[in-house]
Amino acid sequence: MYNSQLTTFVQVADSGSFNKAAEALYISSTAVIKQINALEKHLDLTLFSRTNHGIALTESGRIIYKHARKLFAYSEKAIAEARLAAAEAATTFCVGTSILNPCKPFMDLWYRVSEQLPGFKLHIVPFEDDHEGILREIAALGEKFDFLIGACDSRQWLDRCNFLPLGVYRHCVAVPREHPLARKTKLTIQDLYGQTLMMVKRGDSPTVDRVRDYVEKHPAIAIEDTPQFYDMEVFNRCVQTRNPLMSLECWGEVHPALVTLPVDWPFTIPYGILYPLHPDPDTLRFLSLVRQEMAGAPDLPQGETPSP
Repeated sequence: MYNSQLTTFVQVADSGSFNKAAEALYISSTAVIKQINALEKHLDLTLFSRTNHGIALTESGRIIYKHARKLFAYSEKAIAEARLAAAEAATTFCVGTSILNPCKPFMDLWYRVSEQLPGFKLHIVPFEDDHEGILREIAALGEKFDFLIGACDSRQWLDRCNFLPLGVYRHCVAVPREHPLARKTKLTIQDLYGQTLMMVKRGDSPTVDRVRDYVEKHPAIAIEDTPQFYDMEVFNRCVQTRNPLMSLECWGEVHPALVTLPVDWPFTIPYGILYPLHPDPDTLRFLSLVRQEMAGAPDLPQGETPSP
């Protein structure tokens, strides 16, 4: 953290002798003198007056000595803070949160098991829901995040992380508040006849593909492909076009201009904890506690339904 020659300088000043300083530092007196000479040359200052009666600090030496002591204290404080930060980082879980993938279900589990993880802390890290960015965030598990939570059966996601299912969300349909269907409390597939249903294009999500297979059996319903991963622009387009949007029950409050309605169909998608492909021991310990909690307490966080 500082020029090591300062340590020798301070020891000489405290000892009042090159020889005594050498004994305290377990080096030769010649090495001590060489270090002091090098420091004086580096600073272009004379730090000690040397006489037949011994050595003494010069005025410049006294100033350097005073500030060296402060530097030592500051350096020790900095190292102590750095070590404390490193210790905290080693016992802090970072969980990501976004509008479409909020961390609340994780928090509900955390408060159930955190007493069994004394010393561990939780840090919430926000991220954006965008088409390409979400894959970067998934890939960042183990670096930027320890955990994410959300609905997931995406092949692209599951190629990049592990997944601990916690339950399922129902597939629903969102419509603008002024849409005629918004007055209903529950939809049937026939209610969507004559409509253009916005939904994720085929190929990445097996559960969405099953919904699509079902919808395609009803040719009175047109389909508009959306990107593989929703962001706020997808919900905005639903408002602008007035086309119904296949959504999830957990997204009911995402856009204030939309109403999310259940549909009389059996389709659900799993939700749960996403974690690194190669989790560290602390992560595995937390997940083990979560599994025990799920086995011993079948009631899941409020608003979610259990896996079949």
